[in-house]
Amino acid sequence: MNIILVGKRHGKSRVLPVNLAVVLLLTGTLFFMVAGSAWIGFSFASSSAAPGYSTVLDEPVVKEWQGRLESQRNEIRRLTEQSRQQVDALTLRMGQIQGRLLRLDALGQRFVETGLVGSEEFNFDQPAAVGGPEEGLAGDSFSVPELATMIEQLETRVADREKQLRLLDNLMSRKKLEDERFVAGRPITWGWLSSRYGYRSDPFTGRRTWHDGVDLAGKDGSDIIAVAAGVVTWADERYGYGNLVEIDHGDGLVTRYGHAKTIKVKLGDIVQKGQVVALMGSTGRSTGPHVHFEVLQNGKSRNPEDYIQRASR
Repeated sequence: MNIILVGKRHGKSRVLPVNLAVVLLLTGTLFFMVAGSAWIGFSFASSSAAPGYSTVLDEPVVKEWQGRLESQRNEIRRLTEQSRQQVDALTLRMGQIQGRLLRLDALGQRFVETGLVGSEEFNFDQPAAVGGPEEGLAGDSFSVPELATMIEQLETRVADREKQLRLLDNLMSRKKLEDERFVAGRPITWGWLSSRYGYRSDPFTGRRTWHDGVDLAGKDGSDIIAVAAGVVTWADERYGYGNLVEIDHGDGLVTRYGHAKTIKVKLGDIVQKGQVVALMGSTGRSTGPHVHFEVLQNGKSRNPEDYIQRASR
């Protein structure tokens, strides 16, 4: 077997004789070198994929990722607990606001019942009517900080309304108290004026005498009522008056109800306007069933007719 070699210069060639055994030896050597290289690469790849080698190689990475995952779990648990606490706090505040609104509704209902506001204008049993077009059908939910801010604003508005309503309630209570204490009207539910205030002819002597009150005649046993709220300062027999009830209304005003058949109150009682304090009779210096009605201001008698006529003004 010959191998022909061609040179670059002048195109000359040489012929080398090659023994067959040498060719086979070179071919076998080349084969074993390629096969060995392949086997070494395969073995290295296999050993890299082995479980034991991978655990040793990747253990720090695995631990790092496990640490990150545990940190994220802890953060999620912390945020969940924080959100729960915030929701509980907002729920508590909402409950407090609801309680305050119930009190405001009750106070508003009192205003309706007393006629201070019209029931057709304010209905405290129903929620306020609201509405209006929406720009979008879908909307975002409020965040916890936004809800907290809204609740704070609502609390401020509720507190402001509470102050205003308390002031209005105080004014209304004062007005009601003044109305109760305002001496006006007749001390009887039925009857007529039988003797006026001032000088008159005494019914027993016929002489000209001063009469400190007015006499209102009626049916024996009929009601005698307080013309204003006050405190009973006398509830017993007194000379000339027979059975007498005296009521102090404050501001120096006192009323007296004499000749009663029966006294229905006792000393120290607080009476309301229109309350029955006695029954009409003819005790003391009297000629028949009637009530002797007096009005005194700072200890001086006043014409009761002026106070009776107040009720019609």
